[in-house]
Amino acid sequence: MSIKSYIRTVPDYPHEGILFRDITGLLENARGLRTAVDAMVQRYTGESIDLVAGIEARGFIFGTAVAYQLGVGFIPIRKAGKLPGGVVGVDYQLEYGTDRMEMHADAISEGDKVLLIDDLIATGGTAAAAVELIRGVGGTVVEACFVIDLPDLGGTARLRSLGCDCFRLCEFEGE
Repeated sequence: MSIKSYIRTVPDYPHEGILFRDITGLLENARGLRTAVDAMVQRYTGESIDLVAGIEARGFIFGTAVAYQLGVGFIPIRKAGKLPGGVVGVDYQLEYGTDRMEMHADAISEGDKVLLIDDLIATGGTAAAAVELIRGVGGTVVEACFVIDLPDLGGTARLRSLGCDCFRLCEFEGE
């Protein structure tokens, strides 16, 4: 089965008119989860990657599994106030205001090659903020990897305009 077949579409969630792409079915199915993680690992095996960064919260699920298989460390990129100790952060725009993402200040060293992972890219605001955060401390984003891309919402194009390559396991066009 394809990755896409494990993803359920929930109409009108969390708001009317939204088609929510629910990865729960993918996570609950051993074959689906293994297929997704293996596809990511296969793409990056042999690549020069020092760290994997995952965006809260579903990026943690895929990111830690990929980091483990690649034999590299994992960096959580979290919403403001969730990490202890010294952090660096970046504010970014949402449809309805602003938000902030943070990571430990010493998580990335100058020149580290970082793979960024999340479950879904829509408008790309969160992913663009994560790229800015990684670059801001001297890291290089090797690629941004997503389980799902909603290309009509422009997130992948937004990241590419920032000079960040993107990869996705499946996409839902026109929705």
